Amino acid sequence: MQLFFIAHITDNIAYLTEEEATHCVRVLRHKVGDELTFMDGKGGFYTGKLIQADPKKCALSILTSKQAYGLRSQHLHVAIAPTKNMDRLEWFVEKAVEIGVEEISLIATNRTERSVVKIERLEKIILAAAKQSVKAYLPVINPLVKLKDFLKQDFDGGKFIAHLADDHRKSFQEEIAKADKNLILIGPEGDFTLPEIESAFASHFVPVTLGASRLRTETAGMYACAVASVVK
Repeated sequence: MQLFFIAHITDNIAYLTEEEATHCVRVLRHKVGDELTFMDGKGGFYTGKLIQADPKKCALSILTSKQAYGLRSQHLHVAIAPTKNMDRLEWFVEKAVEIGVEEISLIATNRTERSVVKIERLEKIILAAAKQSVKAYLPVINPLVKLKDFLKQDFDGGKFIAHLADDHRKSFQEEIAKADKNLILIGPEGDFTLPEIESAFASHFVPVTLGASRLRTETAGMYACAVASVVK
């Protein structure tokens, strides 16, 4: 299924973004009268008939619509330290969207080796992954912020930190089943420092384990998404 992303809807007419319109007309060769499937990134999933086919502007008359399409019972927010190798972070973002995630935040810790992340690039990866995996929701991606500032933000739900510093950690899989909205902190290569872990505890984050293996940062993030995807 070829899924398109729309910019907005006015009077039952949907308009593709300019980038999507160019791909639709010049690459896929769609013409007036063709039926397309598209989403709005906010849970709306539609079919429509192409009534204007122009590389800069495509308009579709909506035939069918579904709201809250694919809405998950588990809301997951992953706050992750960006990896030194950008390819690994991009891989995580792509796979997280495919598996299922509602929000991703980038956190700068004492051991984080990357200080600049191009959010626009990650937004394009999110859109491509959502279309490929037939999602009607686009996860939120937040710019890089210092961990100490992130910990000050309000969050209504379960709050967890995955770290390797002690053996008194709870099972992430068991803990997230207690709430339908959860936030997990994933640290950098080398893990969080002890003061950072203590700061998280002071902000009411619960220490959790992601299994017996020591995981790479991006693998840990993906594992958290996979666990959340099977929680009823």
